[in-house]
Amino acid sequence: MNKIFALAGVVIRELYRRKDFYVLFVLTALLTLAAAAMNFFHDEKIVRYVKDICLLLIWVSALLVAIVTTARQIPAEREARTIFPLLAKPVSRGQVIAGKFLGCWLATGVALVVFYFFFAVITGSREQIWPLAVYLQALWMQWAMLAVVIAMVLLGSIYFAAPSSTITICFIVVAGILGLGTHLHVVALQQAEPMQTILTLGYFLMPHLEWYDLRDFVVYDMGLVSWGAFALATLYAAVWTGIFLLLAWFGFRRKNLTT
Repeated sequence: MNKIFALAGVVIRELYRRKDFYVLFVLTALLTLAAAAMNFFHDEKIVRYVKDICLLLIWVSALLVAIVTTARQIPAEREARTIFPLLAKPVSRGQVIAGKFLGCWLATGVALVVFYFFFAVITGSREQIWPLAVYLQALWMQWAMLAVVIAMVLLGSIYFAAPSSTITICFIVVAGILGLGTHLHVVALQQAEPMQTILTLGYFLMPHLEWYDLRDFVVYDMGLVSWGAFALATLYAAVWTGIFLLLAWFGFRRKNLTT
């Protein structure tokens, strides 16, 4: 575990040395401040609309941080040829995968805390409402979803030729799941065979990342998600994360690092 935490620490320091996170935070902060300014008009619909945009930007920013950071990890180690002394420590390939995952996940978690804290302070100071439990649930569910995404990207980075390919393909897959996941089964029922069966299987076999979007609960003050559903969603994310990490470990074990 010490080796895994050491690798994770390197990933976290690398992320916060880069400018990507700070640019995204500034953009999110500016839009959140715009939401606070909107409150002067005393129009609840406008405030909710801008809050929704702010939360959308937090989602997009977190996905950018997670996908871009993770996609660079293994290829950067191979390109710099630091992977060979790293594995000669000795550090197993499984520990490399676990360390890279943990570092990326913790780094995105810190970014999420910063985003949500700023959002909560600004909106709470204007509306005089502090639904901290709802914010914590939304933050945790988004972070659990990002664990699945990070593990998926880590798997893709082992098989795709370049980080740009991994980033592009993973963005398309994640956007497709978030945008179509809820509606895919309905679309499948309207199709003829064998397309109906194919789409139905796809619906049940894909990770449903859209289940973790609690923006409406924050924007429309819908209260807390039931703790039973919250726990099941967390378990579901853990299972999918484990599947992707096992596949990444298996692929990394078989990968010829000299080519």
